[in-house]
Amino acid sequence: MNEATPAGIDDLVLVSVDDHVVEPPGMFDAHVPDRWRDRAPRVMHKDGPNGGFDVWSFDGRDVPNIALNAVAGRPPHRYGIDPTSFDELRPGCYDIHARVMDMNANGVLGSMCFPSFPQFCGQLFARTEDKDLALVMLQAYNDWHIDEWCGAYPDRFIPLALPPIWDPALMAAEVARVAAKGCHAITFSENPAKLGFPSWHDPHWDPFFAACSDHGTVICLHIGSSSDMVVTAMNAPVTVQMSLQPLNIVQCAADIIWSRVPTEFPDLRFALSEGGIGWVPYFLERCDFTYEHHRAWTGVDLGARTPTQVFRDHVITCFIDDPSGLELRDHIGVERITWECDYPHSDSTWPHSPEVLAPSLAGLTRDEIDAITHANAMRLFSYEPFARRPRSQCTVGALRAEAEGWDVEVRDLDRPWVPPARPITQDEKLAALGKIASATR
Repeated sequence: MNEATPAGIDDLVLVSVDDHVVEPPGMFDAHVPDRWRDRAPRVMHKDGPNGGFDVWSFDGRDVPNIALNAVAGRPPHRYGIDPTSFDELRPGCYDIHARVMDMNANGVLGSMCFPSFPQFCGQLFARTEDKDLALVMLQAYNDWHIDEWCGAYPDRFIPLALPPIWDPALMAAEVARVAAKGCHAITFSENPAKLGFPSWHDPHWDPFFAACSDHGTVICLHIGSSSDMVVTAMNAPVTVQMSLQPLNIVQCAADIIWSRVPTEFPDLRFALSEGGIGWVPYFLERCDFTYEHHRAWTGVDLGARTPTQVFRDHVITCFIDDPSGLELRDHIGVERITWECDYPHSDSTWPHSPEVLAPSLAGLTRDEIDAITHANAMRLFSYEPFARRPRSQCTVGALRAEAEGWDVEVRDLDRPWVPPARPITQDEKLAALGKIASATR
């Protein structure tokens, strides 16, 4: 029998290709040269209702953390868009040791974390007038993310870098620099034209695309990375915008397919982050229909490929909870589907991700389940956790055993979590792993 059922939850291996980090205070301290230290971003507290809130202050701008970006562990009635302070957040949002324990409690082995205060493709630094300052801080951010955040637990994280999007030559150089540090994923905008830059269809970006192709770097396109969302009317309920969020990524997919980029850079791969997958089959049908009926007069030439083939050759999809998409998996391409947790955002299924996912996996073969839950992510993002950690210690059941007693209780604002008093030591980690090994023999 090659079927998986909800009863096999403990045997799943889960790798999330879309989570988020709320950057901790002091993250720049070890990564900014002395001459720039006074100009580095820093956390400041602002007075306001209910005790005020924290912001990142940089180059004359204050960037608050919006509550919806970090609501893990809070009851839904406490979700909202008001700014928050660190003492209102679950420590796993910003503390790497607590994050790993939150991953363990959720049965999640690996995670790729998108930025928060610099925005998804470093828009904050792109808007900085002093571009020398901007580059120093962007590289410091990448060094912190790769060396400290991911480097603390290299078996658990997929590094993701920010690009100096204002200069394609600098982007290419940064791709090479971070690739040498083991980072083979970088963010970019789903629609750079919305940010005031040339569009996907302009050769302006070719140095960046060439560098990503040369270094096997995946270009990650998160919804909202154009600093723009689909809005039907200014007085429409916020749920209209939230429901339409994936449409940004649909538009991006169309730009990719019909641009010259896949033809001229045949090794490039793009990840449509937090875009879902249920829309893909119809979208591809429409693209194939358009190509067949209109290419004679539009002049578009994809060579021997159809739009569907271009999509499958170049695009990585991901989903949180998308049963209809999994039912249509053969129309999408199982080899390009990945899973995400979205911790600690409001769409996240933490700490019950395996239980939410399992019903949608019923009827899939074991090979399909392995591909979608972890194998595709490992292959596509150059992530090799089994080289450091036996597979038997990477399952939902094994990881949850390591988190036995960890607090995942939903709490209101009047009951804060206590941050870890100190980092978990290597001896404690090894002892926990030994406990798992004994439990799984």
